[in-house]
Amino acid sequence: MPLERADIENIAHLARLELDEADVASYARHLSDILAFVEQLDAADTADTTPMAHPLDAVQRLRPDEVSESDRREHFQAIAPAVEDGLYLVPKVIE
Repeated sequence: MPLERADIENIAHLARLELDEADVASYARHLSDILAFVEQLDAADTADTTPMAHPLDAVQRLRPDEVSESDRREHFQAIAPAVEDGLYLVPKVIE
């Protein structure tokens, strides 16, 4: 399915790209080659292929979920400029 000049211009318009007139033919050829390759891949038999989410069977190492710091909420609220009902008060910045 070779792309034509109008197809390339439409794609460029949708992508908000400005193309030089001299390059349109080159883009048409290269994009047509890419689409032809995708058609070749589409023809491959994948009936017996197991889908996978990732090509490597890697497992992410996780650290233990345990508390590593003490609760210092009271200390930080004591030195805060403005606190009310356990919440930090900040100046209004949006009308």
